[in-house]
Amino acid sequence: MNLRSQILSEGSKENALKVVHWIGNDPERFRSLMDIFLHDEYRVVQRASWVMSIVAEEQPALVKPHLKAMVDRMGDADIPVAVKRNVVRVLQFIPVPKKLQGPVMDYCFRFLEDPQETVAVRVFSMTVLANLAQQYPEIKNEIILLIEDQLREGALPAFKSRGKKTLKLLQAKSKSSNE
Repeated sequence: MNLRSQILSEGSKENALKVVHWIGNDPERFRSLMDIFLHDEYRVVQRASWVMSIVAEEQPALVKPHLKAMVDRMGDADIPVAVKRNVVRVLQFIPVPKKLQGPVMDYCFRFLEDPQETVAVRVFSMTVLANLAQQYPEIKNEIILLIEDQLREGALPAFKSRGKKTLKLLQAKSKSSNE
């Protein structure tokens, strides 16, 4: 399969699943997808991101060798929103390696507090930070304050829903750790 051509051929779920099936659990095929996802033109990246996120959920071990490149890409000024959204989405579901936790926290805090950022990137960042707060309880209060501020400022429904759930989770864990 010519991966790039197949990704470009159609922006449908059926096509995305066809590519996912072709990749299976093959690290080389996944590497080819990651090269496209991280470095190609916007439209190709956008379609590849859907495939990448499906593969990452089904085969999280395939993502591990690419996490550093994914996290590094989040710092690029020209990063397509599809890359940012799907990298942070994937980070919700996998353990962030110790050496990447600092940069991931930094990016996620920046994304969460930026009112110009897309709602999807902000809510995924919220979840990644809440997950990291289990290891770093000192960041809980900052996350809580950011969420509460944005809820007061009239957040969109998706942000409100995730924000309220995350607040309950963080506040419950803060109370149980104080007891």
